[in-house]
Amino acid sequence: MAQPLTVAVLGAECTGKSSLVTALQTHWQARGAIVHVIPEVLRQWCDQQGRTPLAQEQRAIAQAQADLVEQAEGGDFLIADTSPLMTAIYSDVLFQDPSLYPFALKHHRIYHHTLVTGLDLPWQADGIQRDGPAMRERVDARLRDVLQREGVGFSMVYGQGPQRLAGALAVLEPGASAIAKTSGAWRWLCDKCSDSECEHRLFSDLQAAATR
Repeated sequence: MAQPLTVAVLGAECTGKSSLVTALQTHWQARGAIVHVIPEVLRQWCDQQGRTPLAQEQRAIAQAQADLVEQAEGGDFLIADTSPLMTAIYSDVLFQDPSLYPFALKHHRIYHHTLVTGLDLPWQADGIQRDGPAMRERVDARLRDVLQREGVGFSMVYGQGPQRLAGALAVLEPGASAIAKTSGAWRWLCDKCSDSECEHRLFSDLQAAATR
């Protein structure tokens, strides 16, 4: 039996992860594909508990996120709305606890592609889960640092609505455009620059060139 294409959508708070997951699901289902979407366990946990988790509760959340992926069977695509790696990032940034990285990085090997949502969307408050623009930037920087340091291939995705979906599909669907890449080791990211506006311009230039 063919294995599904597995995609992890990562990013800091309020960067459009869930919206992108839904857009990908809708796109592929409209073409007759079977798509499994793995929801964000942290969001469900916060909704149920009415608070954010403590340091000692992070590991169980990371494990629950991994379990949902490992329990999914069959299908053409599996899209994870975050992965245990984001729990490890938050545990590190918020509680100075890097102990979840080995588990999270081992689990992350199952994904064929990792998409990271950029900071070009405006930050918006959303109950107890969001900590503000400054924290969003810290988490984004730490995420990129860990991915690069550990050699995890990733692709940046920017834009709104159809543009963001098109950017993701350029990575996920081989031959979709001149900027499509099938290898998870390729990424839209200048190693010497972490400025989101600079990266957004780079992405826009590449996308414009592909449509000429």
